[in-house]
Amino acid sequence: MTPTLIGKKLKMTQIYDDAGQVVPVTIVLAGPCQVVQVKTVENDGYQAAQIGFDDAKVKRTTKPEQGHFKKWSCPTPKRVVREVALDEGETPEPGSQLDVSVFEEITYVDVIGTSKGRGFQGTIKRHNASTGPKSHGSKSYRLVGSIGMHTWPARVLKGRKLPGQMGNKRTTARNLKIVKIEKDHNLLYIKGAVPGPTNGYVVVRRAKTKS
Repeated sequence: MTPTLIGKKLKMTQIYDDAGQVVPVTIVLAGPCQVVQVKTVENDGYQAAQIGFDDAKVKRTTKPEQGHFKKWSCPTPKRVVREVALDEGETPEPGSQLDVSVFEEITYVDVIGTSKGRGFQGTIKRHNASTGPKSHGSKSYRLVGSIGMHTWPARVLKGRKLPGQMGNKRTTARNLKIVKIEKDHNLLYIKGAVPGPTNGYVVVRRAKTKS
């Protein structure tokens, strides 16, 4: 199983590394996560482990959800549940715990989260477009300008960068370096920024292109 944990983005700060340099980091509460269910080729058609994070109140879960967690040795429902692909022949025990120690020998990780929603924005903010002239009667200071042709094909081509909804999408920050691990508190200090707001849920996995 690829080392993967569900976590919560706590805050950004800065720390000093071994060389005395200031490093901007994001602190992520990574785990502990519980193995909720193990899926097999015979029963489900593929191999995967379902892991859960952050206990949820029983009264805020449905009866089918409560039955699912109890069936797989997880008496307390979880707020966030994700699936992790398993290697061939790997069968983790349902109910077992995964903590931040899975990243002990890993240097780089990918962090998956939902970016902050910015609402409806124009091209200046959404696509980093340039502004028009401010003087000489210009009316196109923050407008898009020409977006299509007049005669042929006489329409706006697909893929044109236009105003619209910004943010609130699944985003993956790749190849972020682990600066520090606090096992006692399940904290990961990850260099740089990660997607999402404070207290937003993220998935941290071993980087696919680096290790």
